[in-house]
Amino acid sequence: MTSGFLNSGLFGGLAFRVLLFLSLALLPIGLIAFVQTREIAEQSEVSAELSLIAVTEQAVATERTILQEAFGAGQALASIVKLVRTDPETCSSFMRTYMEGSGRYRLVGFIGRDGLMSCSSHDAVFDFSTYSGFGASMDTPARSVSTNPLGPISREAVVLVNVPVFENDVMVGYVVLSIAQANLNALEPVPLDHDPVAVITFSDEGKILSSGADQTRVTPQLPRDYTLKQLTGENRQVFEVPNAEGTPRVYAIVPLIPGKVFAMSIWPIDTPFLETDFSGRISSLLPVLMWLASLVVAFWALHRLAITHIRKLGRQMRHFALNRTLPRHPLGERVPHEIVAMEQSFLGMADSILQDEARSEDNLRQKNILLKEVHHRVKNNLQLISSIMNMQIRQAPTEANRMVLQRLQDRILSLATVHKNLYQDNEMTRVDGGALLKEIVARNLAVGLSQSSGVQVTEDYDDIMVGPDDAAPLTLLVSEAVTNALKYVPQGEGHTSNISVSLKYVGPEEAELRVVNTSGGEPPEGGTGLGSRLILAFARQLNGELSTRDDDGVHVLSLRFPVPSVEKQVYDY
Repeated sequence: MTSGFLNSGLFGGLAFRVLLFLSLALLPIGLIAFVQTREIAEQSEVSAELSLIAVTEQAVATERTILQEAFGAGQALASIVKLVRTDPETCSSFMRTYMEGSGRYRLVGFIGRDGLMSCSSHDAVFDFSTYSGFGASMDTPARSVSTNPLGPISREAVVLVNVPVFENDVMVGYVVLSIAQANLNALEPVPLDHDPVAVITFSDEGKILSSGADQTRVTPQLPRDYTLKQLTGENRQVFEVPNAEGTPRVYAIVPLIPGKVFAMSIWPIDTPFLETDFSGRISSLLPVLMWLASLVVAFWALHRLAITHIRKLGRQMRHFALNRTLPRHPLGERVPHEIVAMEQSFLGMADSILQDEARSEDNLRQKNILLKEVHHRVKNNLQLISSIMNMQIRQAPTEANRMVLQRLQDRILSLATVHKNLYQDNEMTRVDGGALLKEIVARNLAVGLSQSSGVQVTEDYDDIMVGPDDAAPLTLLVSEAVTNALKYVPQGEGHTSNISVSLKYVGPEEAELRVVNTSGGEPPEGGTGLGSRLILAFARQLNGELSTRDDDGVHVLSLRFPVPSVEKQVYDY
């Protein structure tokens, strides 16, 4: 099956086969290079993600510090609250002193489980028991960060850092530190090599804590298919999705306070150090490009060194096959030695063929001359025998003897006609059957039919070429059939008689001979006559099917016999 594929059309060429096997040879190296380049591309992609994460952490370093300090301060204040919470005045004084000293917070206080804040940086007592989410925060004692768009005390948007206070493993309340959200948004941005579209921080509840100075740019840049709460988790992550406006963006998520606060940077996809995907595709295509380049170089070298010269040598061979002329110009000096050796071998073979053909033509010419001479002498000898028989006919004592000798003379002259046509033909391998029969019939009619006989003769012959082995029995059979027709056709005035002789193709390699004559009601010669026996014998020599019939005074002789094509005719002399 494979060999059939390689031998078909374009795929059977030398160039295709060399390229095929070269491709198979380069395949393991290409696979190794492809795997290595893919690994390099993946490493580049990981490096780009790490760069994004590092840049994101660098961009929110100040927010991280503030929040971490707030949690640290809350933890320290929780220890103090456990000591002085029963003395609201002392506790509040301490809280006020800490807030003024830090200069960062809008409120520092302690909220008990009853929702009252009697210990705070403000002198008043506040009740938070009716605020939304207060009960849930008391039921889940843990550090948390939340936002309030309108703080009840500061009357501005604040970020609340809550740290639980425990006594004997029982939570007694929260230390609350309130940071103005405007202060977080107004932080001086950290200088970066490449500026992101936006950087935000958000809580584990998906609430934005800080979003930079230009907050109007943030909402349209958030991921379209995800909420901020869905993006909270313990791991860093980088992904590419469309933003709310449908523009592709790259997002980097980094935990600032594990499980509590997260930072997200938003980048355009054409950020320089994010273009690793393109370089990765290029590196993946590099083995393919190298493979194609190798095939192109191999094909160019093969075409230049071999195929061009082989095609020229092939054209020389075809030209020699058609015209039997040797090439005037050799292939050249830069041709590889192997192809030069092929050309020399071809020239030597071609010269030998020309010499052999010249000798064969000379031998054939001599044989043809001898064969023509043989046919000519046979014809002359047959005509000499006919002349001797003609002398014998004139001396025959009876009319019956003369008729027998004349019939024998007709058969000899028919054979002489065959040999005459053979030596007149240049090839001497075939004879025009139509011309041969026309001459035989004309001679028979000239002998057996007078001008006043009133018999109308029609002849119709195709150009059917027959070999010498078929020409002799065919002419003898026609001679016998026409002689019989002349014997029984009515002649003279008062009779309307016809003789028709035809030789026609009835198939690709089959001919039919028909001799039709008016019989005048008299039966033709029966099967016991010599003529009928000869006709049967000649029909068998022709391997034909002979049939005769009489229809209303018309005698029909039909013979179908094979006529091999010229290519199938083989003659032995």
